[in-house]
Amino acid sequence: MTTELPLAPPPARPALPENATHTGKFAPGAASPSARPEPAAPRFTPRDALVLFVLCAAQFMVALDFSVLNVALPVLGRDLGMGDSALQWAVTAFALPSGGFLLLSGRLGDLYGRRRLFLGGLALFGAASLLATLAWNPVAFLAGRALQGLGAAAIVPTGMALLTTTFPEGPRRDRALGISGTLLSLGFTLGMVGGGTLTDLLGWRSTMGLLTLFAVVVLPLAPRLLAESRVPARTRLDIPGALSVTGGLLALIYALSTAAEQGFGRPDVLVALPLGLVLLALFVRVESRAAHPLVSLGMLRRSTVAFGNLGGLVTFSMMSTIVFVLTLWFQEVQHLSAFRTGLAFGVQGVLSVLAGLVTGRTVSRFGARRVLVGSLLLQGLTTLALLGLGAGTASVWLATGAVAVASAGHLGAIVSYGVTATSGVPDAEQGLATGLVTSTQQVGITIGIPLLGVLATTTAGGLASGVRLVVLVDTCVVLAAAVLIAVGLRSRRS
Repeated sequence: MTTELPLAPPPARPALPENATHTGKFAPGAASPSARPEPAAPRFTPRDALVLFVLCAAQFMVALDFSVLNVALPVLGRDLGMGDSALQWAVTAFALPSGGFLLLSGRLGDLYGRRRLFLGGLALFGAASLLATLAWNPVAFLAGRALQGLGAAAIVPTGMALLTTTFPEGPRRDRALGISGTLLSLGFTLGMVGGGTLTDLLGWRSTMGLLTLFAVVVLPLAPRLLAESRVPARTRLDIPGALSVTGGLLALIYALSTAAEQGFGRPDVLVALPLGLVLLALFVRVESRAAHPLVSLGMLRRSTVAFGNLGGLVTFSMMSTIVFVLTLWFQEVQHLSAFRTGLAFGVQGVLSVLAGLVTGRTVSRFGARRVLVGSLLLQGLTTLALLGLGAGTASVWLATGAVAVASAGHLGAIVSYGVTATSGVPDAEQGLATGLVTSTQQVGITIGIPLLGVLATTTAGGLASGVRLVVLVDTCVVLAAAVLIAVGLRSRRS
């Protein structure tokens, strides 16, 4: 039976005395106290825990897919007869649909059923992973990767919307988002660590087989636990908006992911990059005139949505860049093996998990804005310590420790930007809001490496000098974003 979500706003809360304090998240227009009482520990019922397991396992599976194949690419290429230029498509074939269709999938879930689209995405992802596992030639493998990306585009925004509509605003949602953010970060990290190990022991096909196994475990549980949710009034889909934003994101992601591998001078990059920007500008114009827009410009004018997604864009783009350049530095400057490099990043994963255990309650106590700003400051200032990298063994420990602590800040920013960007949004628009959140995540991961990572390999002083330049620029961007978000959200509250 379908459970419809009301379009009416929630009942107004009783007015608080002027000196009263809030125990929940920041509410726009309300004064934020300097200190909040310790909130009661949010409790999940057994069913809540099972629902959270299903949704987080699906998100973990998608995060794992972003990185588990990277180390296996050379072995995969030799096995399937794919040249170096074709290997780029093993990554791009997944990134294009997974990023390009996120907003459209989020809105389709709002209109036609989030549970329905989530289950369809899970089934497609599992079948596509099986195809990639059994691939007999490059065409079959790339087809499986593209279908994986399409399934991921359906899973991520609808799964996040199901989470935010299942757990109402407050400590329980904060904790749920904290767990989800932890597993997202952990999945990406374990993909890097485990991809090489699986490839060495069982071959590259085991990396895709692992994803198939995840889908087989999660898919039978989801229909019994997840309730349907959608907008009760059927609204027409904004076709021009859907075409322009999807085309724009596809062109932009293709251009940036190709440039990350082969530079900005390629003719296809020079065509796709401006085409993507033009289509996204057209999308904004279309939405300003549409009767039923795919993305309400009013939502984009919400300070929490705008500044929350800015924080997400910066934390994902800058942290992915640091991981990329340190991977090169560990192996080419310090001459560590791929396995030992993975172990160094394993420390990052452990500290991210520990940070995730406390981030939800920290957001509930101090507010999402403070945690977002503080987390970005921690990420930026810790990254700055990487300017001290040299050629000795001590620098390996410095890099391992600094990236681990920066990742704790990164995890705090992931959770608090998700809370910020979805707070105050009615349930009827949660699919759209979470589509924006996940689009920010995908675009952030995509743009960081081509925009900054190229500095590491093209700087005149070599890779060591290039890494320091990237660290300096990265730190400046993160700290500037922290200041902008702090000022922007405070001015809106005033």
